[in-house]
Amino acid sequence: MKLVTYLQSGAERVGILRSDGAAVRPLPCPDMNTLIESGNLADIAARAGEEIPLETVTLLPPIPRPRQDIVCLGMNYKAHLEEAAGYDAGAFAKEKPVAVYFSKRVTEAVPPEGFIQSHPGLVERLDYEAELAVILGKAARNVRAAEAGEYIFGYTIVNDVSARDVQTGHKQWYFGKSLDGFTPMGPCIVTAEEIPFPPALAISARVNGETRQEASTAWLINSIAEVLEELTAGMTLLPGTIIATGTPAGVGMGFDPPRFLKPGDVVECEIEGIGVLRNTVK
Repeated sequence: MKLVTYLQSGAERVGILRSDGAAVRPLPCPDMNTLIESGNLADIAARAGEEIPLETVTLLPPIPRPRQDIVCLGMNYKAHLEEAAGYDAGAFAKEKPVAVYFSKRVTEAVPPEGFIQSHPGLVERLDYEAELAVILGKAARNVRAAEAGEYIFGYTIVNDVSARDVQTGHKQWYFGKSLDGFTPMGPCIVTAEEIPFPPALAISARVNGETRQEASTAWLINSIAEVLEELTAGMTLLPGTIIATGTPAGVGMGFDPPRFLKPGDVVECEIEGIGVLRNTVK
């Protein structure tokens, strides 16, 4: 099942996207967070309304306003770890094979076809990062890796837009990852039963039609199951928690010379079975 949040006649709604992507069936639920937290997707889906042509509505991020910061994995693909260390070893060197966690503030996510803000005067090195995002469907505490799949509501795409100069200049990642307009998300949530666990999906990013990133989510250094087991050993993760699993090689800072984004650039992040998240730098 593919779930979307959309705008119709000025009202925000949630619905089920038809398999061909041409129509949506509205659900009797006020927003995606409420739907996830209900733990009752099957019953709510059974009460879906009549189809509405997708062309008559505007797609929003599937979770426009996450209840908490996104939990992010840093340098979770080997080749990206190497290119990041080559760009700035002091900021990105990783001496031990442990997961690198950070959080990303999201006041409001950017919709498919929405704009990435370039923040002129603050940001000079604007970068993209295509990532598979995992969305939890129930509270998670002391999860065993073998049971991790049972806690997943679904998957979506996140572009972890990053200001590299702000990120490296402050020697921490929160500010440089959390500026307004830095979290494109979508185009939908694919529910967990549609994707075998652990997901092994083709992931890519294109800038102005040129492929920059191309990998598989099977190549994660720290798997989704390992991450859930480790995090929940010491903290409770609530329903609706979003975990961005890291980005593969091919980001702008990985080129020699680096190839950062500029206004007018179009970034397309694509993950097999989920769709394409397309955004323009403004």
